[in-house]
Amino acid sequence: MDNVQPVINVLQLNVMQIAMLSPIAWRTPPRHYGPWERVVSLLTEGLAAKGIDVTLFATTDSITEGRLHAVCKGGYEENKTIEPKVWECLHISELFERADEFDLIHNHFDFLPLTYSKLVMTPVLTTIHGFSSSRILPVYEKYNEKAFYVAISEADRAPSLNYIATIHHGIDLDDFTFIPEPENTLLFFGRIHPEKGAKEAIEIARAAGKKLIIAGVIQDEAYFEFEVQPHIDGDNVTYVGSVGPEQRDKLLGKASALLHPISFDEPFGLSIIEAMCCGTPVIAFNRGSMPELIRHGVNGFLVSNVEEAVDAVKKLSTIDRSTCHRFVVENFSTERMVNDYIRVYEQILDLTKREDHRPWGYYTVLSDEQDHKVKRIVVYPGKRLSLQKHQRRAEHWNVLYGEGLVTLNEKQIRLKKADSIDIPKGAVHRIENTTNENMAFIEVQTGDYFGEDDIVRLEDDFGRK
Repeated sequence: MDNVQPVINVLQLNVMQIAMLSPIAWRTPPRHYGPWERVVSLLTEGLAAKGIDVTLFATTDSITEGRLHAVCKGGYEENKTIEPKVWECLHISELFERADEFDLIHNHFDFLPLTYSKLVMTPVLTTIHGFSSSRILPVYEKYNEKAFYVAISEADRAPSLNYIATIHHGIDLDDFTFIPEPENTLLFFGRIHPEKGAKEAIEIARAAGKKLIIAGVIQDEAYFEFEVQPHIDGDNVTYVGSVGPEQRDKLLGKASALLHPISFDEPFGLSIIEAMCCGTPVIAFNRGSMPELIRHGVNGFLVSNVEEAVDAVKKLSTIDRSTCHRFVVENFSTERMVNDYIRVYEQILDLTKREDHRPWGYYTVLSDEQDHKVKRIVVYPGKRLSLQKHQRRAEHWNVLYGEGLVTLNEKQIRLKKADSIDIPKGAVHRIENTTNENMAFIEVQTGDYFGEDDIVRLEDDFGRK
């Protein structure tokens, strides 16, 4: 795994309009559990920090330095009065009804948004956070040639799909504290569900003569009741529930090892790199993406069963905790993840160049005849068109909504909704959106030629000639 950073096109970054579609099971970022939402939050904040105009579509209580757009008041896993399917449909449709406002839609909502993708011109990138079942593959396959897919590990690539990249998740390194000297306890950190292996973790700890702490949300009540709870005694086995960021850091850091005895091909494991960031090695069943995250004998152990895991516990003293930490710093930072996605964004934009999208906004041609042309033009907040003039056409502008500052020769004129202005042939002009919301106007062109090569640019914020 290399740590080569992509070359970032700074100019293209500053004019990119990204719509980030987060799940709505939990808040973004999550208070406790919510791995997909956590990744979305880290990516969104990383993009915003680089100056990219990113709009996060998430729950109303979500937190972001980008723009937040929400219709669902909270996560349906946190508020059981919210009907999941109803609000998922409202949430997804809200974004796609505004698709023209964005250069790219980044979908983290699984397969359902793909069914909208052929209805819009805006390219859709989907990060596939794993396949809940092979039965959902037909949707991905149907849109294989239209959408763009990112895998979160090489192990989770479906052979029938085309991928533009594999991008491993990153974490905020500042959220985790390196602990060189741990306590003599083992930790299970994950969903309480048969496929995650809490029962096996108890067996490993008991056979190794170690105390075990269990942390995680209960997803299978019956499994917890019959396989986990009978062993919880507050001494040898302790269950601390679903924990937030501060307690997560302490639990991961003080453990001598994280036990990850999974019984499924896990597409990724955030808790694994979070533990290693604290210096804690991981003992995991060798399935799915585990070989991509764990170097056997270096930052943990890949094992096949409970017995091999018990033997690995005895070898923990051979693991250098600083090596575990360094491995994560070098390979799994948020910065690396954000840069990887930016490289993919730029690749997609190059592949799907759109005449109707500009760095300052976008337009729709409403009428194009020999003696006139009519456009509906939207200008993004804080953006302005080039200072320009035309030799073969005059224009009339009428503001539909928002507010614009017009430069007309030596004058500056502020236009609001329903205001209009004439731009004579040969006049130097531009319009700027000085507000925090989109503004739109109708442009009526009259003359004998309406081609783009009649634009004489005198000044341009985006380096265009």
